[in-house]
Amino acid sequence: MTDVSLKHHQVTTSLGEIAVAEAGEGPVLVMLHGGGPGASGVSNYHQNLPALAQRFRVVMPDQPGFGGSYRPTEADLDARSITEITVDALFQTLDALGIERFHLLGNSLGGAAAIAMAQARPERVTGLVLMAPGGGWLPFGPTPTEGQKEMFRYYNGGGPTEKKMANFIRTMVFDHKQFGADVVKARYENSLDESHIEFYHRYNAAFAKRHGMDPLWRDLHKIKAPTLLLWGRDDRTITFEGAQIMLKQIRDVQLHVFGNCGHWVQLERRHEFERLVTDFLRERA
Repeated sequence: MTDVSLKHHQVTTSLGEIAVAEAGEGPVLVMLHGGGPGASGVSNYHQNLPALAQRFRVVMPDQPGFGGSYRPTEADLDARSITEITVDALFQTLDALGIERFHLLGNSLGGAAAIAMAQARPERVTGLVLMAPGGGWLPFGPTPTEGQKEMFRYYNGGGPTEKKMANFIRTMVFDHKQFGADVVKARYENSLDESHIEFYHRYNAAFAKRHGMDPLWRDLHKIKAPTLLLWGRDDRTITFEGAQIMLKQIRDVQLHVFGNCGHWVQLERRHEFERLVTDFLRERA
């Protein structure tokens, strides 16, 4: 997937095993993936590694339920939200790796975890990059959004197919033509793990019980790290208009909006994303 050399770890936490891939040297940049079917740290960010690993020690955990990490049970998800579970598991993982202070980047579901981590332990986060994060945003329109509906639909109604994955990707991006059949096939194949499918049904049921993401927007003022918001103007999953509360409540914040761009900024505007992230975080090492 990438020419960059990756190191892989399985880190034992009190919750379960967390899979971590990392590359590069320098200030630590923890990158948290989104919550779509087939998502993982490497699958979501591998194309950005050649640029980012030149400047940072990039650490990519698979969040609980995804990739090579353990699958939370129904009882786990009844007791705590997926974001609360993830924050606990990730801080344990970083402690085990000897990482005390770090830059933090998250997209969508991973953006929710990044917000919650920066709220819970603000002294550990040196710079924060949020790409259309869940939980910190207040939608102007109806919910679930178009993209959220497509995610819920993927594993239901007969289960996953390449056609459904193609529809999912079309909803995530502005111009699906830049993502060919090879991307659809790879993401589809990544989504077929039976334990992940079982988890996804539990995960969607838990969201329904909790009426969506944790309301992290209530405590945005607890974020102390300098924060960069990256958003696609045409995002149909975590819609751009909902960013206003983050601009008002986060003390040290700036926003960059990409026209003709959807939910996957790191893919759709790859080079601009890499430049903005590098420049922003380099000044905050």
